[in-house]
Amino acid sequence: MRFPQPDAAPPVAPQPPGWPRRFPVYYGWVSVTVAACAMAATLPGRTHGLGLITERLLDDLSLARTTYAQLNLVCTLLGAAFCLPVGLLIDRCGVRLVLTFVVALLGASVLAMAAVTGPLSLAVALLLVRGLGQSALSVVSIALVGKWFRRRLGAAMGVFSILLTFGFIAGVLGMGTAVERLGWREAWTGLGLVLLGFAPLCWLLARDSPAACGLAEHDASDSAVTASAVPLDSTAVHRDFTLSQALRMPVFWVFSLGTAIFNLVWSAITLFNESLLAERGFVASSAIEIMAILTGCGLVSNVIAGRLATRERMGRLLGTGLTVLSLALAAFPAVHTLGQLRMYAVSMGLTGGLVTVVFFAAWGHLFGQKFLGRIQAAAQVVAVLASASGPLLLAECQARTGSYAALFTVLSTASGLAALAAFLSRPPRG
Repeated sequence: MRFPQPDAAPPVAPQPPGWPRRFPVYYGWVSVTVAACAMAATLPGRTHGLGLITERLLDDLSLARTTYAQLNLVCTLLGAAFCLPVGLLIDRCGVRLVLTFVVALLGASVLAMAAVTGPLSLAVALLLVRGLGQSALSVVSIALVGKWFRRRLGAAMGVFSILLTFGFIAGVLGMGTAVERLGWREAWTGLGLVLLGFAPLCWLLARDSPAACGLAEHDASDSAVTASAVPLDSTAVHRDFTLSQALRMPVFWVFSLGTAIFNLVWSAITLFNESLLAERGFVASSAIEIMAILTGCGLVSNVIAGRLATRERMGRLLGTGLTVLSLALAAFPAVHTLGQLRMYAVSMGLTGGLVTVVFFAAWGHLFGQKFLGRIQAAAQVVAVLASASGPLLLAECQARTGSYAALFTVLSTASGLAALAAFLSRPPRG
């Protein structure tokens, strides 16, 4: 099927080459580091970040748990809408400006949340933190890497995922300690100030693309190549598709829905991890060991996926990850021993590493860089909606049936079907 030529993207004002052009290694690796830090900075807008202050916040505001849960769901769903305008701004204004602006706004929103006094002010602050953190900043950070890499995008996203894992670990441990020692308002205020301080660093270090610095994408040896040495269009290995073209392609929905299934599962099992383990007869302390296994196996899987991720292999990587996910979900209701639980954790960790790298790298590989912001934003909307619905579905299943097992069976089947679709998918022609 032939598609019309994509509309021209609005030009982004070139930036002075400056020191990025003289950097001793390809400057894209600096962009990877900045992007990983930016993604780690989404912590206050993510479930595991908000979970660090939830109990103290509820006590402080005398807020019912059910009220907060409903409020959180609404804010998460509405916050997903932040993805679309941010994706458009990335393509129109450049990732550097948008990254700095979003980080600064997120910092101000975290400070505002630290000062809430009731449900109404909490709703406004939570919407901003969810929308700017979990949604908008996620889109910007992934787009930053995608704008700098094409041929080695998989390897770059593998490094990005590894750095992000350590960033989240450091953030959770640091904020957890701060909340324990200082209280949630003081800890949240400190985090907001850190984010405001990070914004100028984003402007200093981030650049829109290699072209904005007078560079072409690196060659096979990762050395910096100037635009005068290699024509910029020499890196174009396939067509750049518009968002409307991408949305009309089955491959977009195969990847967005396939990765969304994993996001749905992951948000559900991490939020209710202790309850899930208790239903299988395990003590709460087992959750710590399981999280360690998930993290370790996820790092190994990140490295493997980053090395293997190419445009042609994307479908096979996603299909493999979803197949392992399907088997792990099908087996979990039969888990009764610690050894079986560890095998389940290994499977989920490997799946997480594979699917995460695929989600980060797929859009640039499949659809090009020119309209990457908008395409990535559309995929992020699907991911956020799935993440928001996962815990609710799991809780409803337990409330209606008295067990989590039935939903595991349904999700195992869905993962298996999504895996088959991924194996059969083909990258768009161009």
